Amino acid sequence: QQVLRTLHILATVWGFNNMADDFDTKANAAIKAEVRMISGCHDAQTSADVSNVGSFQLPDPAGRAGGACTSSLLNVLYADHQAPAENLSWVDTLRQMRTILKGKGFEQVPQLTSSRMIDVNETMEIVKGDGAKRALLIGINYVGQNGELSGCHNDVLNIKEYLMDVQGFEEENITVLMDDGVHHEPTRDNIIAGYRRLVAESVDGDTVFCHYSGKFLAVFLQHFFY
Repeated sequence: QQVLRTLHILATVWGFNNMADDFDTKANAAIKAEVRMISGCHDAQTSADVSNVGSFQLPDPAGRAGGACTSSLLNVLYADHQAPAENLSWVDTLRQMRTILKGKGFEQVPQLTSSRMIDVNETMEIVKGDGAKRALLIGINYVGQNGELSGCHNDVLNIKEYLMDVQGFEEENITVLMDDGVHHEPTRDNIIAGYRRLVAESVDGDTVFCHYSGKFLAVFLQHFFY
């Protein structure tokens, strides 16, 4: 009986490994790039504004608002204009974000999604290699509309500063779309064009960083892509 139980466990593990290998093969064929995504809300959740991001030790908050998830990420990666003294793994980053959010009474549970099987204990790296670095940053406050948000523009500006200061992105390679009357508007056409431009310009070895602050994904997809 013990032998049969052991064989059953081995068969289960073997079957799981085969499924994982099969998934990885299909993912490699369907998605050519290595994609890592940290998301902050379930589809049924809305974005949560922080009225003053000063409590997150973010750069020069001056009483400004910000998104809870973005603020917690920057608190981990860029508190007081400083990168962490030690390298953080993906799981370290997520755990610290969750601890910060829970401690401040927010319900978001940040998640990591990847186009490849990865070891979540490996060092979190935004830039890998010496290729070009490009970014598309989208912040939508829905100015003048019902349910207007107040922190999405500040999220984008703080992320932009972090990318330039810590990750070495050049400003001319960062596209910003915001409904602030200053930058290009985050319309459906502009968003799609921004992503298409990233795809057209990027080659193997480049780094592409995309950031979105606004209403949760289901509303975003319905409003812009259907």
